[in-house]
Amino acid sequence: VVERYAEDNSNYKKKGAVVIGPAGENLVRFAIIANDKWRCAGRTGTGAVLGSKMVKAVVFQGSEKRQYADQPGVYAYAKSFMQENREHPGVKAYKKLGTTQMVNLMNHAGALPTRYWNDSTFDDAEQISGEKLHIEHEVKPHACAKCFMACGRLTRIMKGRHKDLQIEGPEYETLYSFGSLCMIKEVEEVAYLNDLCDRLGMDTISAGNLCGLLMEGKVLGRTDFDIDYGNADHAIELVKAISARKGVGDILADGIIRAAKEFDLEDIAVHVKGLEPAGYEPRKLKGMGLAFATSPRGACHLRTTFYKPELSGMIPPDQIEEKAEMLIDFEDRLCLFDTLILCRFYRDLYSWEELEEVLNLVTGQKKSVAQWRDLAVDIINMIREFNLREGLQPHEERLPPKLTKQALPNGDKLTVEEMNYMLQDYYRLRGWVVSEASEETVS
Repeated sequence: VVERYAEDNSNYKKKGAVVIGPAGENLVRFAIIANDKWRCAGRTGTGAVLGSKMVKAVVFQGSEKRQYADQPGVYAYAKSFMQENREHPGVKAYKKLGTTQMVNLMNHAGALPTRYWNDSTFDDAEQISGEKLHIEHEVKPHACAKCFMACGRLTRIMKGRHKDLQIEGPEYETLYSFGSLCMIKEVEEVAYLNDLCDRLGMDTISAGNLCGLLMEGKVLGRTDFDIDYGNADHAIELVKAISARKGVGDILADGIIRAAKEFDLEDIAVHVKGLEPAGYEPRKLKGMGLAFATSPRGACHLRTTFYKPELSGMIPPDQIEEKAEMLIDFEDRLCLFDTLILCRFYRDLYSWEELEEVLNLVTGQKKSVAQWRDLAVDIINMIREFNLREGLQPHEERLPPKLTKQALPNGDKLTVEEMNYMLQDYYRLRGWVVSEASEETVS
């Protein structure tokens, strides 16, 4: 696209493009926008928005650099920040294995969603783990511009029918959604499904969850489509059908709410506000249940990344008291990350005090931590007001029945009463008034 449409102008030093694929053109509800080959705006169907406007791609050219209020101060801060943090244990872990490290970590914690949310450990987790990927295939760390963490994985598959496939990834979320959730135990097949979704232009979390939903529906005898747990070929064909809106793919392309209704699977469909969760089992990590329920765009893990404090011992995973307070602190701080376009993986490095310093350098303002917190709250309240204006109802901020009424095989559970307690605490601390916010809110 860049070669075809970019102007031959020596004043433009950099060129780039964002593009959609066939899924976006066919208005698949979870179509992506991709840029720089592998990087994607993956969730919530932004690709379908461009597709609806008949826009295939947008090409960018330019040479201007971003200006900061204190340019020398920002450069000096960036240099010292890198020197102070490049040996941080978290930085070194991400550089070594990227997000693929999460497969074994989550499996050992008993929080890896498996067999379409029926279990939280996967017997074959080691086969799709980051450790296995790095041993059996060629994997190199890859960084965004000027990042010293380099969490990306440039992977070349070295064996099997997909030998020589090159991809950035697969990331943890794809290893969970097509791997443990669909019981596909070959990491090479997950990598291929990742590449296929990228080329067709669809989100791997939603695609994997929809494959898993139909697999479970077949086990329950409610559907008879040719798709079985552990069968990568079945998943591959279904992904292609979704992108092309062919057969059952036409229904799945409209998202999980329509699919669950069409196939009488509403009681087992796992989503919040029509968005499927990322790979963190809320019956084990109860704060992630609250995070999924309250996120303004559905079951999103990135608004708070609250698995971090629950897994690291900052707060017990099964505790519900004071969980909302800590989650709000993470949510407010990460809201300011979004205003700066900071990576989530720097959350351990940017405390409130660090954010105060860098925000003041960039903007030229002299706000205190308390004032920056107030700004974050204002942003979050504006998002809330937008959702209410667009019709958000209290009962939509709940987890699906499968996650609150079905315990895991090991006995872990998250009850309606526990969810209701955390939600009410969250609303109270936010200062939000929720009408009829009792059992109806979460049951």
